[in-house]
Amino acid sequence: MSFFAFDAAPLATAVRCTDAELVVTISDGRVLSVPLAWFPRLARASAAQLGRFELLGGGDGIHWPELDEDVSIRGLLEGRPSIEYRAKSA
Repeated sequence: MSFFAFDAAPLATAVRCTDAELVVTISDGRVLSVPLAWFPRLARASAAQLGRFELLGGGDGIHWPELDEDVSIRGLLEGRPSIEYRAKSA
């Protein structure tokens, strides 16, 4: 019998922001939400600005060009807020 392990990285397939959360649908079916406060640039942005994002690397990350903000899916899954948020909380 032969088999191989397939360990594909989870990718973002959809992104939306509420007043309080960043909500990301992952390619494996999970829906992840984290506090928008974890990303101060996003938390200060308008709804229109939040809607102008790009998926990077086929969904490895999310980029808001106008806000100069990048969020990695791996970082979200590991529960890592932005460096700005961590510095403020320290």
